[in-house]
Amino acid sequence: MRPAVYGAGITVNLGRRRILDGVDVTVGSGDWVTVIGPNGAGKSTLLRAIAGLVPAAGRIELFGTDLATMSRRERALRVAVVPQRAHLPPGMTVEHYVLLGRTPHLAPLGAERDEDLAITADAITTLELDALGHRHIDTLSGGERQRAVLARAIAQEPALLLLDEPTAALDIGHQQDVLELVDGLRRDRGLTVLATMHDLTLAAQFGEHLVLVADGRVVASGAPIQVLTGPDVARHYRATVDVIRHRDALVVVPLRARPTPPPPTEEVPDART
Repeated sequence: MRPAVYGAGITVNLGRRRILDGVDVTVGSGDWVTVIGPNGAGKSTLLRAIAGLVPAAGRIELFGTDLATMSRRERALRVAVVPQRAHLPPGMTVEHYVLLGRTPHLAPLGAERDEDLAITADAITTLELDALGHRHIDTLSGGERQRAVLARAIAQEPALLLLDEPTAALDIGHQQDVLELVDGLRRDRGLTVLATMHDLTLAAQFGEHLVLVADGRVVASGAPIQVLTGPDVARHYRATVDVIRHRDALVVVPLRARPTPPPPTEEVPDART
């Protein structure tokens, strides 16, 4: 079976700056691969290159088809992108926003069919947004907005879901909710997921395969236990951490470079004096 994503020598220049330099990445169909790395490493640019949103040298194939030969509509029928900061039209209801996910499936100037409305309603229910359908999307909380953006992507019925920092600005409860929901959709609907994430502990729990990018290059790739080592995290993130196992999961614990000394113990007066 051909992989969902095959990238070889992906190189992206923005102005005079090289953002990606010969990146290789492969994502098997139905897999969840997470790209990690420090700020400015090129993670988001890699997702945008795979989505065809920025010009890139090298070769990128989606499900065996050369990305360079695919039209914008062909890409949209296969790939949905959930960006870090989605454009949310003010005054648009959640229902209409999610319905935008059906755009690639419509004929030019064509109206939505009953099938499109049913798929949109299903996406809204799946993301537990039924009570918010008539709300204006710009009035939602951060967690509600993220679910709405994800619902729009699901309504698109993609085979490949690209998630750029899907848990950014969410509290820990909403982070878990969103990631568990995406993983459930992946298993139930056969989605392939390629994500970028800052939280290394969550990346290890939800990514079957990690790709560590630093300075625009892949510096490590493999199972979380192979990629998330204390020395590698320290080197590329310039951080002091411990990587430990807890309940069969990897946990990355940041440590202070200079531990805080314990408070002085107060002497208790001798009662005999």
